[in-house]
Amino acid sequence: MSCTTLYRHHFPASLIPPFSSCSGQVTAGVLRGQRSRFQLFGDTMNTASRMESSGERSRIQISQVTADFLSEAGLATWIIPRSNKTYVKGKGEMQTYWVCKSQRSIQPRGADLKSRIGTFEERAGAEQSSETSEEGDHNLHGVEGMDRSKRLVEWNVEVLTPLLEQIVLSRGGFTGKSHTLSKVEGSIGNCGKTVLEEFTPIIPLKRFDEDDLERRRSTSAIDIGVEAKSQLRNYISTIAGMYPDIAFHNFEHASHVTASVKKLLSRIVLVGEGNGIEYSDPCETVNLVDLAGHSYGIASDPLTQFAVVFSAIIHDVDHPGVPNAQLVKENNRCAQIYKKSVAEQKSVDIAWDLLMEDGFAELRACIYQTEEDLRRFRQLVVNTVMATDVVDKELQKLRKARWEAAFDSTAATQDESVESEDRKATIVIEHLIQASDVAHTMQHWYIYKKWNERFFMECYRAHKDGRADSDPSTNWYKAEIGFFDFYVIPLAKKLQSCGVFGVSSDEYLNYATANRDEWVREGEDLVQQFLATFNEANAQSSN
Repeated sequence: MSCTTLYRHHFPASLIPPFSSCSGQVTAGVLRGQRSRFQLFGDTMNTASRMESSGERSRIQISQVTADFLSEAGLATWIIPRSNKTYVKGKGEMQTYWVCKSQRSIQPRGADLKSRIGTFEERAGAEQSSETSEEGDHNLHGVEGMDRSKRLVEWNVEVLTPLLEQIVLSRGGFTGKSHTLSKVEGSIGNCGKTVLEEFTPIIPLKRFDEDDLERRRSTSAIDIGVEAKSQLRNYISTIAGMYPDIAFHNFEHASHVTASVKKLLSRIVLVGEGNGIEYSDPCETVNLVDLAGHSYGIASDPLTQFAVVFSAIIHDVDHPGVPNAQLVKENNRCAQIYKKSVAEQKSVDIAWDLLMEDGFAELRACIYQTEEDLRRFRQLVVNTVMATDVVDKELQKLRKARWEAAFDSTAATQDESVESEDRKATIVIEHLIQASDVAHTMQHWYIYKKWNERFFMECYRAHKDGRADSDPSTNWYKAEIGFFDFYVIPLAKKLQSCGVFGVSSDEYLNYATANRDEWVREGEDLVQQFLATFNEANAQSSN
């Protein structure tokens, strides 16, 4: 960014060249000759160079991977997606972004951490691109003046919209309302079973043949229509309003989880000939048939992807700010109904009942058109949200046994039956949402520290309100080390061993290990800082 600032101060705009950036592995070396020089080589350098031809003077254009890194670094306010995909020689169409760092985001070194780290959702309020808005554009136009929640709503709408378009495209573009499904819709969730009792160990995914996948790849995007998108926006807005104003389990957390889900889905890998598993940029042209096979069908089925992202958005709706064990102890009405996984089951019921209202008929028509797809969507939502209950020991035991059956035995790895593929896909989806639910532990240190502080504040508030058996501050340091050792790091290793997410799984594991080590060094002091911050805020609110 400093180079563009220098150019702008000393050269007219017509002389400032375009800049392009791509992130990835490179080879470095010194070229000898009349003028020895240090140079970088590789696909990353070639991509950045070829992106330059589609850039604009005095602007920095970056790839999807670089944009992801900036978002994870708390700099999401700097990036704005280009309205149209750009053609890059040798790569095909790519989604690229402009870097637009506004002056108001510049903070002096040493400024307060909270003021320097741009929150994830502020991307929607960042400086807008000068490109002309077009119908179907996924830029977040006209968000100036919106509050945080509304900006987050817009961001989530723009995440879900292209997935809805792919769902419609996968069935030939039909979006008409189906009146024959009304009875089935009314029966789902009202059949005398709790949400947890609907859980199934294997969800049959839909299979697409090579012609289907090629048609979707080569066909222009389908517009889901103004009414459907308006209903989607209204739905997400209503869901956002159902999240409580608490420190951790709020709509910003749900959006943070959604961002991780989106990232992992976009980084599914393929098997290269003779090269094993290789990273696949989501913007590159790939063999969709190979990709679908290696991801156990997840990558080829847009309804599955939509359901997982949808589940991330709704998974903590109306969260009470206390763990399930406390809800069961208090024996309130929800605890009496659900018995266990109380918060998760309630979230599914609330979100599903809302979706079934008459005002979202066009939205439902985009999601599913047949009873088979409706029931599959429901099952995916149930399984995905239920997977976020990571405390229940019985559920943990069942997941461990299912993982071992799918991935840890020689027979399982060699089993290529449809049932085996579906079992693996179901388990991968559950671990994907689990990793995303604690994504802050597998991201940059200051992101982890921010969310860890928020979770402490929520738990300590519950203690002060008499809704916790013990003072979390007395054991927070040691408990967090145990959380890394017995949950986060093993989970990151499972993402790695399932072989679906490529280098992202390595990245998650590396960050988890680094954060664990950093917490060992700084955690005790940080807990005291968290406690002091809580007491200070509590004293101010009392005055």
